[in-house]
Amino acid sequence: MTWLAIAKKDFRDAVQSRALWALVAGFVLLSLVSTYAYVQVPELFGEPTGATFAGLVFFTVGLTGLFVPLAAIVVCYKSLAGERELGSIKLLLSLPTNRLNVFTGKVVGRAAVLVFGLGVGLLVGLGFGSVLLGTVALGAMLVFLLVTLGFAAIYAGIMVGLSATTGSTSRATTFALGFFVIFELFWDVVPMAIVYIVTGFSLPSTMPEWVFLIGQVSPSSAYLSTIVALLPGLAETAGAAPAQTGVGVDVAAAEPTPFYVSPNVGVVVLALWFVVPFLVGYYQFNVADL
Repeated sequence: MTWLAIAKKDFRDAVQSRALWALVAGFVLLSLVSTYAYVQVPELFGEPTGATFAGLVFFTVGLTGLFVPLAAIVVCYKSLAGERELGSIKLLLSLPTNRLNVFTGKVVGRAAVLVFGLGVGLLVGLGFGSVLLGTVALGAMLVFLLVTLGFAAIYAGIMVGLSATTGSTSRATTFALGFFVIFELFWDVVPMAIVYIVTGFSLPSTMPEWVFLIGQVSPSSAYLSTIVALLPGLAETAGAAPAQTGVGVDVAAAEPTPFYVSPNVGVVVLALWFVVPFLVGYYQFNVADL
């Protein structure tokens, strides 16, 4: 049984689940309501001169940066831990397959589920926003969609990797929620705490350049920086300066700007989040006593 067959089965099972359709419906509704609010009342979202397509894109980045981690937890946390807890993983491995195929199939299958739900919501939301604004940049929209769906797939890999480290769904839930709390809710505090300790328990008037790099470790921060790097014109129009992709400090250094304080570093960090959780998760799954 190949990884592709396992991924297809995983996706088919999810398509028949009410949870997936609830996820799709929820994000579609969120996209419609938030897009309408952004376009009709732009002052509430820091756009006193009026809503723009560039602003809508980066407004949507903020929504997806929160929605994707939470949706990935719901969709992926039981992917392997649940199979091990129920004992069905032994039946799956009794077929002509191996652990690499099972792990890869689970990652691809759950990523496809998340990408499907997110993709529908994004297309509806951005399409609705473009109609309200009367303008659209198809090239920029395509880049945004590809990066965002890639971000969703990466998060699915992270959560499946965490699920692969344990045979208990309760521990898998703890790991997934712990990851979210540390890397998405509190990570902005980490660079500031490091600076505070390194500088003798005080904050300097000018933050060192490496603060920006540490701030990019969070997957959602790296995702935002990647959008800024790939769509610099849109980012400039929306006011998404490089400093906004870090931890809220001005890191616009004098020319030439080092790579690690530019939004381009987000592309590298996202690539690492794609590779490292897959390798660690597979290793843990491969050596586990099932």
